[in-house]
Amino acid sequence: MRFILLIACFFLMSCVSETVTNTASTATPTLASSGEFDGMLGLFRAQGGREPVRANTRLAAIAQAHAQDMARNGFFAHKGSDGSTLRQRLRRGGYRACLGAENIGNGYPDQRTAFQGWQASDGHRRNMLLRDVREYGLGRAGPYWVLVLAEPC
Repeated sequence: MRFILLIACFFLMSCVSETVTNTASTATPTLASSGEFDGMLGLFRAQGGREPVRANTRLAAIAQAHAQDMARNGFFAHKGSDGSTLRQRLRRGGYRACLGAENIGNGYPDQRTAFQGWQASDGHRRNMLLRDVREYGLGRAGPYWVLVLAEPC
């Protein structure tokens, strides 16, 4: 019984990742982002031999909008309810990215748990350790989390 419960929890907290390339970074309010997440991501990247990334409020707004779209429309995917891709959402949000990656998560109660879930997943780890990304934004709506990492052109 405990095994079945563990499997059910795993599916509840399942998440996927997406990376896009070749798509002017400015700002709006940081939403789910905090010093705690900044510290976790910075330490993780340093341990992986990567440069730190800085929070970008425009990316946070883009991440927040996608989290709200998933919450409002009851789905969990990289493709938006309007069919938008990460590249399209970056462009629509006014962020010109040469490289962009997105992690999504569902069911995490807080930033630390979301980060740990992404850290334990190969695709998410890869996104968080991308060599060329310089900025990130974090969004949350209900149980849905979105992390967008990007390199501005």
